[in-house]
Order: sequence, then structure tokens, then C-alpha cells
Amino acid sequence: MSALSKLPAKTIVGGIADAAERWRAADYPARARATARIAERTGYSVPVVEYGLDRLFFWVTSDALTATIAGELGELEILDGFRPRAGRTGAWAAPIGSVCVISSRTTIGVALPVAIFALCAKCDVLVKDREDHLISAFFETLHEERAEFREGARAELWSSRDETAPALESFDAVVAFGKTETLATVRRALQPEARFIGFGPRASAGYIAREALFGAGAARNIARAAARDIVLYDTEGCLSLHVLFVEDGGNVSAAEFSKLLQKAIEAAVVEFPSGAEQRIAEVAHARALARFRKSVASNALDDPPPFLPRLTGAVTVRDPAEALDYLRRHGLALEGFAIAGDRPDLSELGVNAGAVRLSRFGELQNPPLQGNHGGRPRIGDFVKWIDKTF
Repeated sequence: MSALSKLPAKTIVGGIADAAERWRAADYPARARATARIAERTGYSVPVVEYGLDRLFFWVTSDALTATIAGELGELEILDGFRPRAGRTGAWAAPIGSVCVISSRTTIGVALPVAIFALCAKCDVLVKDREDHLISAFFETLHEERAEFREGARAELWSSRDETAPALESFDAVVAFGKTETLATVRRALQPEARFIGFGPRASAGYIAREALFGAGAARNIARAAARDIVLYDTEGCLSLHVLFVEDGGNVSAAEFSKLLQKAIEAAVVEFPSGAEQRIAEVAHARALARFRKSVASNALDDPPPFLPRLTGAVTVRDPAEALDYLRRHGLALEGFAIAGDRPDLSELGVNAGAVRLSRFGELQNPPLQGNHGGRPRIGDFVKWIDKTF
């Protein structure tokens, strides 16, 4: 039984929130060291890494954690023991047991929210860390907050080929981020009754309605917001803007908007520059390759998104139906869908395309903790319900 099982859920939530508050300060020594290591590992510039860490820890507050847990389970206290439920049997949301989290190589700290909610469920958590040791460093802060976290929150660096790699079949739940082939391999290693939570490769898209382009000022604002969604993390994340649909017929034409977007991207690059020299060379090569492809392309609707650093596929469409056809034809699994315009058919487009998060432009890369990453519950995957009927 984990040491966390002896703590009230409120105490666990408070300890995590207090640790995150320390990490929200850019000059917190552990964060400063992690920033440099993340920049070295990913090739992202320090401003990009700082932005990512700000967004990662901004949402981790006691109020946000409590509200999210209560929204899914009914109340926070149901993690502590049996509680009555209106119109249902009494129940306890008990910990599922031991949880392993296998983080991805790209997104900064993607494993952290998952690990946090598994800890709130009073599970023992082991995270496969990356070379920047971000999760290990945050867990050290947790250990300083309360000694009980030292047993329940661990992070290690290993390769699946290492003899010292943990045996996945020993875990009650495994969360994995990665390629489809990686997820399939992980799933096969688990016991049949173990819970598997997989997050595979996804993209994000955006749609600008013609009425949103009613003037140059409005178009520039949308372009600035879209540019941030494109430039951040070199367009590598599932919430990066990979394809942008511009509806024809606005006061600002699609061609004019494309020029505004290019200028906005150039400005965003000043705010969020490329990092290592190798990364700068990769981006330059990718942009040159994209320009060549564009020069020989006959129809943008026939071309899949480029999936290249700091580039998006801009496609002019007549209506949402044409955009939906494009997404389905190219087999894009969507995470986010950004919208400029207030028509109901735009939200319907995002839902029909399979997106699990709808947002405004400029907000794609700032998902709230209270949301459902990948369309899944935040804490529900880490509890097992025990009913009490007397």
C-alpha cells in the first residue's frame, strides 16, 4: 500500500499545488537548470522553453485540481473512502494501483499532468523521464513538500532495450505517448486486465470564416494569433497548427491573408526564435523545400499538410464541407481545432473532423488543466470504483 494512501486527497492536492507554485517562478533554481537542459535536448530556444514551462505549471493550482477531480468523480473526498452519492450507490474511488507513464520525446512535460492526477488518485507512479530530467526535478520538489511523495512519485531514464527497464506487465495501468507502432508494442507487453491509456500521433487544424476577415485589422489579429500556434515548438506538437483553412469570399481575400500570415510568422520568430544552430538549419531547409513543393503543386486541396518546422498548410476552401473532405481524404487525426468566426457550422466541422478540443486561434498551445487531453478523463483512468450497498 502506497504511503499516499494514508494522506487525505486534499493534502496531496495541496502538496502538488505548492510544488507547482515554486516552479512557476522562472528563477527557481530547479526550473532554471531544467530550462537549460530542455533547450539542449529539444533544440528549442530558451524563450520557447520558458513559454512551455509557464503554461505547464500555470494551471496546476489547488482550485484547478480540486475542480477537475470533483467534476469527474463528484467530489474530492470520494478518493478518501466511501461516500454517499445522490441517486446511486455509495462508492469509493480507490486507486487502481501502480501506474507507469512513458513520456514522448518532443512535447515539454507532457507526462506531468498525467502523473499529477495519478498521484491525486493515490497511485504509485513511475515516469519514464527524458534526458532533461524535468519530471525527476519536479518530483524532487514534491519530495521536499512531503516525505510521502518520495515513495509514490518516481522518475527514471531507461531504454526499452535495457535489462534494467521496468517490466510493464507488473503495472496496473500504463500511459504511453508515442507513435502508433510504439503504442502497439507497449499494449502487447501488459497483462490482459491492466488498463492501457495510449496517446498516439495527432495534428491540429484551424478554420477562418469569411465573415471573420471583414477588415485588415481583424485579419492581422487572426494572423498574429495563428502565427503563434504555428511557430511554437517548431510545429512538432499535437496542438501545433498543421493545416489552416481560409474561407473564400471575405473582404480580405485568402491571398491577402496569406501575406499577412507570413509577416506575422516573421514577427513571431523574433519573439520565439529557433534554438540550436542545427535546428535553425533544419528549419531553413524545410522552408526551402516547402517553397519548392508549392511552386510545383497544382492544387492545394490535393496536397497533405507539410508537417515541417514552423510551416503550415494554408488551404483556400469554399465552405466547411470542403475542409472536412480534405481532412478525411488525408487521414488526419485531430487533437485541436482553432476557429475564427461564430457560426454553429464551424464547431460542427471540428467535431465531425474528430477534434477533441475547440479553441480560438492563439490558444491552441495553451490547453487548460481542467480540459480533457486526448478526449480522455483526467483522473478517471486511475481509479477503480468500489460500491457499497449497505
